[in-house]
Amino acid sequence: MMVNHTPSPTRRRPYARLAHLILFLSVPIAFLYFSGIPLIVRSALYGDKYSIGTFDSNFDLTTNMRALFVYCLSLSASVWAQSSIVDAYVASESPIAKAGVLANIGPSGSKSAGAKAGVVIASPSTSDPNYLYTWTRDSSLVFKALIDQYTLGLDTTLRTEIDNFVTAEAAVQQVSNPSGTVSTGGLGEPKFNIDLSAFTGDWGRPQRDGPALRATALITYANWLIAGGNTSYVSNTVWPIIELDLGYVVTSWNQTGFDLWEEISSSSFFTTAVQHRSLREGATLATALGDQSLATQYSTQADNVLCFLQSYWNPTSLFMTSNTGGGRSGKDANTALASIHTFDPAAGCDAVTFQPCSDKALSSLKVYVDAFRSIYTINSGIASNAAVATGRYPEDVYMGGNPWYLTTAAVAEQLYDAIIVWKRTESIEVTSISLAFFQQFSSSVTAGVYASSTTTYSDLLAAVQTFADDFLAINAKYTPSGGGLAEQFSRSNGAPLSAIDLTWSYAAALTAFGARAGVVSASWGASGLKVPSSCSTNSGGGGESTVSITFNEYATTVFGENIYLTGSIYALQDWSTSTAILLSADKYPTWSITLDLPPSTFFQYKYIRKFNGVVTWESDPNRQFTTPASGSSVINDSWR
Repeated sequence: MMVNHTPSPTRRRPYARLAHLILFLSVPIAFLYFSGIPLIVRSALYGDKYSIGTFDSNFDLTTNMRALFVYCLSLSASVWAQSSIVDAYVASESPIAKAGVLANIGPSGSKSAGAKAGVVIASPSTSDPNYLYTWTRDSSLVFKALIDQYTLGLDTTLRTEIDNFVTAEAAVQQVSNPSGTVSTGGLGEPKFNIDLSAFTGDWGRPQRDGPALRATALITYANWLIAGGNTSYVSNTVWPIIELDLGYVVTSWNQTGFDLWEEISSSSFFTTAVQHRSLREGATLATALGDQSLATQYSTQADNVLCFLQSYWNPTSLFMTSNTGGGRSGKDANTALASIHTFDPAAGCDAVTFQPCSDKALSSLKVYVDAFRSIYTINSGIASNAAVATGRYPEDVYMGGNPWYLTTAAVAEQLYDAIIVWKRTESIEVTSISLAFFQQFSSSVTAGVYASSTTTYSDLLAAVQTFADDFLAINAKYTPSGGGLAEQFSRSNGAPLSAIDLTWSYAAALTAFGARAGVVSASWGASGLKVPSSCSTNSGGGGESTVSITFNEYATTVFGENIYLTGSIYALQDWSTSTAILLSADKYPTWSITLDLPPSTFFQYKYIRKFNGVVTWESDPNRQFTTPASGSSVINDSWR
């Protein structure tokens, strides 16, 4: 988002802020000096960057007061200096990032030669890696940022680019591709050539977040157009695109697909979260356009998706598991990205929709950030409660498995979004779930609600602000002098790596800068939502909701050994071994089960053996099958 750097009335100028800090710190120091009550910053003794604690009761105040006062002044100066570094980075990088985005949009972008009008190239890199393609996900996130700038009045020059995007997306929806046609799954195709022809090479497909993200971007534009009286353009041009995308979401949200990193085929938290948002705001738009039937359909499925969204929560480790399959820890930037891209300032700190300041989102953020503290060389020596460079997920090996600019910026953005809400509500709530997050900054804080009139509120707010700034300071440190943002930077020395001028990196910088400045987009309807008392995994696509599939597996076993089935879709337990489906041995040595599965659905699956607590997978490759549109099918397999 475009950031206005003119100081606002509520934003102190640097010298005033420094004076305020000195005054603020002098009060408890004087109080301690005269009363002897141990309420001083613990880090003066132990070096804890953010902690607030107590001194030993035997601390010699008379001897050490001068050193303590000097320390407090130096701490104030350090915080101010770090803020100034980030201020300077935002000021210098904002125009570079904006230019970087526009340079990668056809037809006139300086680095997007050959791209059709409104087409976003992921990067001008053509080798190691070749990113000269257009991804529905990347394009939609980029244009959501631009549409926000335009509709909020931050940049009124973007209308042509946005209308070109509308035209391009209407065209690409109709392009038949390896995922299908517009009516048979083709909207789940993740990427296209920049001339909008189909990419036919091998890829992780389908990816089901793209249509939802595109719908959200265009709904934002449509709402602005309707507010300005331009309903006809919405009805005739924008709405047909949105309706196709939401129709896809309605019929496919309960099916697995590849995640946003294009590596795991399972259910993905990010995908589910953005699907829920698109359906919820799509229902509101359908109502505004007079289509109550579609509004009801979208709302019904939004309730079901919201219910499913809750299933990703890990109540033991206190974080959202990013993917239900893939065999990884589930700690992933997926969750921070989901939180910022479904942020609704009107929803407060709602955990049901995973708002940035909710206890579940903050706990997940801490778990995610902590996963990178020890694995990158550039993070060594950094305090356990300080900002670090973050990547996609700790098990990442792509291009060496490095930190990404956009993921590190996403952490900062989630924190800035949280601050926006805390300031609006004039309170911070600490729960048992978010306690570990807040104890990074105050070891003595306990669960409770802290009003803006309390010192705990002020201390926590200031600490989180500094924490957020420190993540941007990391990006600043490893941004080259010219301001260009690649995809990654080296885990060893911070040098830029992988694709150059990544459009998503530039857009992520802009939205993080905007959040830091307090910029928010319109509410999408997350406020006051409740999880239904009963949930359905059936889609609303019409026709038969399930088809009957019989699995027969020929396998000899020893006494006490059993055969189980698991696979890539929700009905097959999303590759879980712990909840894999037990087959019947009634026709031994053929093991069988009949399941009701969603129609017209591609899935992968395998059989596993369980014996004495040991799980044995059958050999690769994964088996695969597409369910019929109606009726039933029988699959006959043999153990391999």
